[in-house]
Amino acid sequence: MMNSPSSNPCIDEVGGIAPAAHVPASRSAWLAVSSIAVGTFAMVSTEFMPIGLLTDIARGLNVSDGTAGLMVTMPGVLAAFAGPALIVASGKLDRRTVLIALTTLLIASNLLAAFAPNFATMLVARLLLGLCVGGFWTFAPAAATQLVPHASQARAMSIVLAGVSAATVLGVPAGSFLGTLFGWRASFAVTGALAAIVLLVQLWLLPAMPPARAIGARDLLTPLTRRMAQVGLLAVLFFIAGHFAAYTYLKPLLQQVFGLAPNAVSTLLLVYGAVGFVGTFLGGSLVARSVRGTTLLAALMLATALLLSTLIGTGFVPGALVVVIWGVAFGLIPVALTGWMMEAVPDAPEAGQALLVSGFQVAIASGALIGGVTVDSFGISSAMVLSGVLVLIAALIVGTLGRSRGTAPMAAIPE
Repeated sequence: MMNSPSSNPCIDEVGGIAPAAHVPASRSAWLAVSSIAVGTFAMVSTEFMPIGLLTDIARGLNVSDGTAGLMVTMPGVLAAFAGPALIVASGKLDRRTVLIALTTLLIASNLLAAFAPNFATMLVARLLLGLCVGGFWTFAPAAATQLVPHASQARAMSIVLAGVSAATVLGVPAGSFLGTLFGWRASFAVTGALAAIVLLVQLWLLPAMPPARAIGARDLLTPLTRRMAQVGLLAVLFFIAGHFAAYTYLKPLLQQVFGLAPNAVSTLLLVYGAVGFVGTFLGGSLVARSVRGTTLLAALMLATALLLSTLIGTGFVPGALVVVIWGVAFGLIPVALTGWMMEAVPDAPEAGQALLVSGFQVAIASGALIGGVTVDSFGISSAMVLSGVLVLIAALIVGTLGRSRGTAPMAAIPE
């Protein structure tokens, strides 16, 4: 295990532990970062499970596809409040304890979903997940970057956020595959078992991470006083709402618009996750050079994929082209937006992440809701067009209001 945090790193201004800038990260430090990445993988697999199983769950619980989209909306609503609330409620509680508690909650959510007798019970399971999502995204990125020297923070963040892409590479396609073979309940049961393994891994590898001091409600206002944090939060609302208004219905898009068979859909979901995984590590490198440039690139790529899906025709090749562009953009998104907030508020990383989580989850909930209404009323293609327009607005915000931000990359920001 690592040395005690107080024995090596210096302490930042707002709760958190900033490692010494020029001390090389130890092997145990990178193992600790990897354990957080494993937790990310398990959580995101659960969060996005309904994407690959949407139509199956809707039929199994006797609801429409649009109503089934609430499985994405409801966790987002709760997570928006959970992030800031948990960071204040946790006080000076060891961040290791917090992350382990959130993983335990993840296990409970999966098991309840696996045995849900009706849609109301499923929504309760997804609300439990909302607590987990809000808390995990608030604590995990800052914890990972605190475990390594400043020059390695972008790499540590990309490793943790690679769990997002790894979950889409393995979690979502595997969930869809298991759902096809054994039913959607088996997918949640297997993910619950995986989360239990993750819990054991975290108990073994995650070091103690006591914060310097408790973070109060007033500390959460710090990011709101920074102009570039304000710009980032505004861009997040359009960016993520646009993404999830479309992403919630990725499987129906491939089936109904591109006319693909179930096996082809499962293959493209796997391709989506694989290129997203590559995009995440590419994003870690790009963010270290320019957070603004990486964010703008992700927005333009995503808008291109969404609008192209309505124009390119049907079949496997057009569907694959859209999926590849979309997947790379997806890989860039979490790294770019997390990097933006950490660069905008380097002296209050957990407070910045708490508000980013709130913005993220409000946008996820709004996007999924807007997407559901649009799909039920006008069809999937209309939802893709609406989503593309929302993402283009985010690109405009980043390209104009974001111009005045500093040009220093993450690794160059002084502690």
